[in-house]
Amino acid sequence: MDDPKKGSASVLNQWENEGKKLTKWELSRVVKELRKFKRFNLALEVYEWMNNREERFRISTSDTAIQLDLISKVHGISSAEDYFLKLPDPLKDKRIYGALLNAYGRARKKEEAESLMDKMRDRGYACHALPFNVIMTLYMNLQEYDKVQSVISEMLEKNINLDIYSYNIWLSSCGAQGSVGDMEEVLERMKLDTTINPNWTTYSTMATLYIKLGEMEKAEDCLKKIESRITGRDRIPYHYLISLYGTVGKKEEVYRVWDLYKSIFSIIPNLGYHAVISSLIRVGDIEGAEKIYNEWLSVKSMYDPRVGNLLLACYVRNGFSDKAEAFFDEMIEVGGRANSVTWEILAEGHVRDRKISEALSCLKNAVSAEGSQGWRPKPVNVSSVLKLCEQEGDISSKEALMGVLRQAGCLDDETYMSFIPMSTGSFTGVEQAIDRDRTHDDDAGSEIVFSQLQESL
Repeated sequence: MDDPKKGSASVLNQWENEGKKLTKWELSRVVKELRKFKRFNLALEVYEWMNNREERFRISTSDTAIQLDLISKVHGISSAEDYFLKLPDPLKDKRIYGALLNAYGRARKKEEAESLMDKMRDRGYACHALPFNVIMTLYMNLQEYDKVQSVISEMLEKNINLDIYSYNIWLSSCGAQGSVGDMEEVLERMKLDTTINPNWTTYSTMATLYIKLGEMEKAEDCLKKIESRITGRDRIPYHYLISLYGTVGKKEEVYRVWDLYKSIFSIIPNLGYHAVISSLIRVGDIEGAEKIYNEWLSVKSMYDPRVGNLLLACYVRNGFSDKAEAFFDEMIEVGGRANSVTWEILAEGHVRDRKISEALSCLKNAVSAEGSQGWRPKPVNVSSVLKLCEQEGDISSKEALMGVLRQAGCLDDETYMSFIPMSTGSFTGVEQAIDRDRTHDDDAGSEIVFSQLQESL
C-alpha cells in the first residue's frame, strides 16, 4: 500500500481490476500478517471486503471469531458485543464465545467475562485450557491472585489439561504473592507433566519473579535456561534475555547476548535496540547506550520515538538539562516525531528546574500529540507539578494542569485520582504512585511477562 489511508478495499479492488484474482487462502494470509503487525483496522477492512462478496468467499466460524476480535480492537468492546448479539445462535461456537471472552479480558470487564464464562460452562465450551487462561490473565491483571488459584483448582477437579500458558500464569500468580516455595512447587509439577515441556517463556517468567523477590542467583540460573531453550529463528527471547540481564546488573551478559543476537539475525528490529539501550542505561553504561543508539540511527527504517525517549529520560533524570534539550532537537532533526511520553519526559525536566509554565506547555503537547489516546501523565509527575504550583502560589497554572487532566480523561478515574494530592499536606497515595512509576520504569518484570501471555491468547 503506497497510502495506507486509502484503506484495504482500494488496493484489493485495484488488484482485481488489473485482472488478478484473489483466493480466500491468500486473503486469510494477508489478514494474519496485518494482525501480526497490529494493523487491525486494515485487517478488518479485508474481512469487510470479503463480506461484501458472499458468493465468492465462504466465511467460517473461525473467520467470524477473528472479525469479532478485530472489531473489539478497532471499534471497542461495545461494538464487539453488538456484533456478537447479531450473530445467529447456531453459529456461536466455542471459538466465537472465546473471542468475546478474550475481548472482555483485554478490556478488564470482569463481571461480563465471568458471566460469559458461566455460559461457556453451560454450553460445554469450557472444556479446554484456553478460556481458563483468558479468565486467569484477567484476574492477574486485576491482582486477584486467589481467583487464579480457584480457576486452577477447577481445572484440576474437572481433569482439564493445563497447557504451557496455564502453568506460566499459575507460576506468575505464586510469584506475585511472594511465595518462592509455591512457585517452585508449580515448576516441579510442571516438569512431571508429560504433556508439557517447560520452554523459554516459563524460565523468563521464573527469572522475572525471582528478580522481584530478590533471589538473584536463582534468577541468573533461569536466564541460562532461557538461552538453552531458544529454538528456530525467534527474536523475542533475545529481547527478554537482554532486558532481564540488564535488570540483574550484568553488563557483560547484556553485551554477550546482544553480539550473539546480531550474529544470528542480519536485521534487528527497533524492539531489539530498545531492549539493549534500556538495559545499558539500567546498568549505568550511558556511553555504551549512546553508541548503540547511533548505530540504530544508521540502520533504522523509520524513527521510533520510544528508542530516543530512553536516552532523553536518562539525561533528564540525571540532571543533564542542556544535554536533554540538545538531544530532543537532534531527535526532530533526524525525522523523529515527539510522542506523549517524549513531552512528559521534557516536562519532568522542567519541573526539576522549577519551570512551571514550560512543564505545562509540554504536558499540553503530550495530551494532544499524535497517538496520545490512552496516555495519562504519571501520578508522580502530576504531584510534582501541583506541589510546585502550591509552593509558588500559582493558581492559574494549577487550573491549567486540571485542564490537561480533564482532556486526558483522568478526572473521571477515581483510582488514578486517588494518587494525586489536591491540596497542601494531602499527599495520600503519592508514595505508592512513586513506587509504581519507578517499578514501571526500572523493572523488566510483570510488564513483559503479561504482554507475552496476552499475545499468546
